Parts: sequence; structure tokens; C-alpha cells
Amino acid sequence: MARDYVRRSKPTAKSKKRPAKGGNRSRAPQPRRVPVLPIILLIMVAGALGYLIYIIKGAADSRPSDGVPVATQAPASTSQAPRPIVNPIDQKPVEKWTYIEQLENKEVVVHVPEAQESTRPYLVQCGSFRSAAQAEQLKAKIAFQGLVAEVRHKSDSSWYRVILGPYDSKRLAEQHRHKLIKAKAVSDCAIWFWEG
Repeated sequence: MARDYVRRSKPTAKSKKRPAKGGNRSRAPQPRRVPVLPIILLIMVAGALGYLIYIIKGAADSRPSDGVPVATQAPASTSQAPRPIVNPIDQKPVEKWTYIEQLENKEVVVHVPEAQESTRPYLVQCGSFRSAAQAEQLKAKIAFQGLVAEVRHKSDSSWYRVILGPYDSKRLAEQHRHKLIKAKAVSDCAIWFWEG
């Protein structure tokens, strides 16, 4: 339901003097009490922790660097010179292992067979088509990339193959293959050995 706030009447003097619901009793604010029990517990825990640290520190101070408690050490005779106190942390560790010297002086001989280059030449097949016209189109695309291709057709087959090569090394065949794929002249090429 919509209210009309413009025509709302101002409160009258009677409505302003209405008593509070709880009556006219006003409560005085009570002072806050200090929590005594948690403060006492905190002081006791801090004291126990301080005492524990004192005991640990006292036990560490009563031991000299050689590990024998001060009370059990025999008194040094006056004829011997006082032994200097040496901290074991400052001493350099003694090596027990000899493998470091063995590894430095060991010589390993590895026999690597020399890479033999294949005497068989490589061919790159760029496509295989049923019609000679499609094979000639691909040969022309390859020629635009600066490479020479040839179309081969066997008499007993109905396929026309577009071939690059022969190449003496597989690396050169791979380079020409990547050049054609990068130029999008072909989608993929197969590299294989030429068998006669």
C-alpha cells in the first residue's frame, strides 16, 4: 500500500511525552570489572616460561666446549700449560672418504663409433594423385618455390607421384620438405630411401 509522506501530520505534544516501554526507571551504567583470573594465569605462564629458559641457559653455561661438565673435570696440574679451549664448530672436518681423489684421477675411455653416412639416396614424395593434371599442378607449385620435382607413373599403377630428389643426405631432404610446408605448397611430404 502506498503512503503519502507529504500530507503526514506533525507529531503532537502528547505523542512526544510518551513514557518508555520499560517505565521511567533509568539504569545507571555499571562499571566494568577487571578479569582477574586470566591475568593471574597469564602471569603464571610467563613466570614458568622464564624459569624454564633460566634452567636451560644455566645447564648450557656449565658445560665447556669439550662436553665434560665443569664439576666433574679434574683439576689441572700446575706443571702443564693450560689447554686452550677449542670450539668444535670452528674446526675443519676431517675427510674420511677417498672417492674424491679417486674420481679426480680416474680416466674413463668411451668408444664412440663414427657416424656412417648412408650411401642410399633419399627421395621426398610430395603427393600422389589419380590424374596427371593434378600432379602437374603440384609440380608447378613446387617449381615456384625454387625446387625441381618430377612426376612418376608406373605402368601397372593408376597413381601419379610427385617426387623431389634424389638427395645424398637426409638433412637436405628435410630442409626442402620444411621449405615446402612453410610456404604451404604442400600439406605434408614423406621422406624415404630410393630403392633403385
